[in-house]
This record gives sequence, C-alpha cells and structure tokens, in this order.
Amino acid sequence: MTATGPVPIADSVTASRRAFVPALEGMRGMAALGVVITHVAFQTGAAGMPVLGRIWGRFDMAVAVFFALSGFLLWRPHATAARGLGTAPSVGHYLRHRAARILPAYWVVVCVVLVLLPSAAGTAGLRVWVSNLGLLQVFVPLTLTDGLTQMWSLSVEVAFYLVLPLLAFALVRLRGGAARWRVPAILGLAVVSLGWNFLPVPTPDAIHSDNWLPGYLPWFAVGMLLAELVENANSLSAWRRVAANQPVMWAIALLALLFSATDLGGPAGLARAEPWQYAAKMGLGAIIGFALLAPLVFRAANTRPHRWLESRVAATIGRWSYGIFLWHLVLLSVVFPVFGILPFNGNFGYVLILTIALTLPIAAASYALVEEPARRFARDRDRAKAAAAKAS
Repeated sequence: MTATGPVPIADSVTASRRAFVPALEGMRGMAALGVVITHVAFQTGAAGMPVLGRIWGRFDMAVAVFFALSGFLLWRPHATAARGLGTAPSVGHYLRHRAARILPAYWVVVCVVLVLLPSAAGTAGLRVWVSNLGLLQVFVPLTLTDGLTQMWSLSVEVAFYLVLPLLAFALVRLRGGAARWRVPAILGLAVVSLGWNFLPVPTPDAIHSDNWLPGYLPWFAVGMLLAELVENANSLSAWRRVAANQPVMWAIALLALLFSATDLGGPAGLARAEPWQYAAKMGLGAIIGFALLAPLVFRAANTRPHRWLESRVAATIGRWSYGIFLWHLVLLSVVFPVFGILPFNGNFGYVLILTIALTLPIAAASYALVEEPARRFARDRDRAKAAAAKAS
C-alpha cells in the first residue's frame, strides 16, 4: 500500500499523527518475508516437522499484517476527514491510484507465469487467463495455477479496495462521521464477520467461500479500528500507553501466533479447517495484526523512531515487498530444478536463502521498472488535470 508523504513532526501533534509512519514500511517488508517462509516451509516439507513445522506453516499469518496495514492506511484519510482535519480522496482518485499501485506489476507476473512457467502454461486456457488477469481466481474453479496460487489474497485485497468507499459512505458520511459510534460499528463488523464460515454459502466445486472478503474482514477491520484510535488518541491516553508498549503488544502477538499454530487455528497442511477453527484463526490473526502495528503507530505519534524497522535495509525490503509477494512463488518453483533439489525433501534453510536471493533483485526491478513508473504516471495525470482545471 502507499501512504501520504511525510509531514514535518514539529508542525503539531495532529500533524505528527497524520505523518507517514516509516516503521510500517519495514513491517510490510517483514510480512512479505513471512509469506516466503511459509511457502518454502510447505514445499520443502519443513511444515511437516513436529512442533516447529506448525509454526513455520503458520507464518501465513503475515497476510493478516498485510490486510491490517491496508485497513489502517486506506481508512485513515476517512477517519481524519471525519474530524474536519482534511479531506478524503474522491472515489475516482482513490480507485485510479489503487489500480496503478496493484495492476501493472501484477499483470506482468501473470503473463510471465502463464507463458513461460511450464507447469502453468500447459493449463493456461482462456478461463485461466481471464480469471487471473481479472483477479477472479477465488470465484472461478481451478484457476489458481502454479506460480500464482498466492494471488488469492490479492483478490481479497482488491475486493476490500472496492468495498472501502461504500464503508466510508456508510460509516462516515451517512451518519455525519460521529467518532463515538464509528469504533463500535467497526468492531461490530469484525465480530459479525467471524461467523462467515458458519453460513451455508453455495459455491461451485473447488471453490470455498472462506477465501472471499467477508471472511477476512476482521483483519482489515483491526487496521480501520487502529486508524480511528490514532486519530482520537487524545481522549484515550491510558489505552494509548498500553497500545504503544511494544514488548507487551508484541508478546501478545507472539502468543496469538503460537495459539494459531495449534489445532485451534486449523489443521496442519492444506486440510480445510472446521468453521470454528476458521473463526478462531481469523480472531487470532486480527490480534496479531493489531498487536504488531499498534506500537509502531503510537510510537510514531510520539515521534520516537523504531531503530530496526526504520533502518535502511528494512525500508528497502518494504519498498520491494509487493514485488517479493508477486514473484517469490515463481522463483521458488525454479529453485528446485535449477539447483537439483527435490521438493518436499528437506533443505528448508538452503531453499529459503536461495529463494530470497533470487527474489530480491527481481522485486527491485519490478519496483523500479513497473511499480514506481505506474504510480508516477497516475500522480502526473492528477497534477495535469488539476493544472488544467485551475487554468480554466
């Protein structure tokens, strides 16, 4: 996700709360590496190890961090505007910039995989092409293909992008933007969504409704909740001190991760969870996302830098995080034949190092050659339209 540019901290307390939070960029990078870890653990067989394997496999909770980040960054302008401290972007501006951020780099990966990756290209009929290019994989049976299976989460993410303006209208504009009821409303949305998997939603064969947006709304909602709490932090000083306590909050996140690695968070491997396990996993993921992000956000409001997550290395990985997410499965599938390694036969650490070493330069190229030019094009177009409107 993108964020607004930095606001000088010295301007005011309010400005500092609305400032760019550098540590979130670093956290995004760590979440991307977490996704790599869980996929390498599965494909090397490390996820089947006693005890530790369940933890490696549960690094898929990094997706909860991604979703919470999206909820926070994209809801924050609406929370700010509701307090009369700014204006939220228009729907057209918002969707245009989301498309520029997500689609060009994604389409490049889809085309490369469906044309060049043998295990995917052999099954790439028209339905597979259309479903993947349109991010409809979670709705169309048998279209999650090799090298692109992680894109189910991007499909969910884009669905949230499309729903967000409707949520903003319902929660901010329709009722006048009263903060006293927005927080309960967001919490209520998260709690109600925990019951999604208990509903008998009819789906085609090989499609599960638990891969659709309603099931993952708790993970986005905790980011939205955090945005509301940050923008109204003056009236929550006691709560704010707890949320800003990194050792306490990160210990809570660790405990939630460990609980999620048990049968409470679902069975090991690819076996489908029971509805109660799915609800528990969503709840634990919401706790992880909130607990990891809250100290960073409230720390930033107090102008205290995070030495590790704001380091040059972490910031760089954060900038490349989208490319890491997009490309790592393709490159992981290449590691095995190129280096003569048998899948599901160990070598977890070796394969992980090789995968990261191959992914980082490709992600850097994606950022420099596709992602940033696309975003710059969208920004330049907005400036040109603004200048033309001003001239007229």
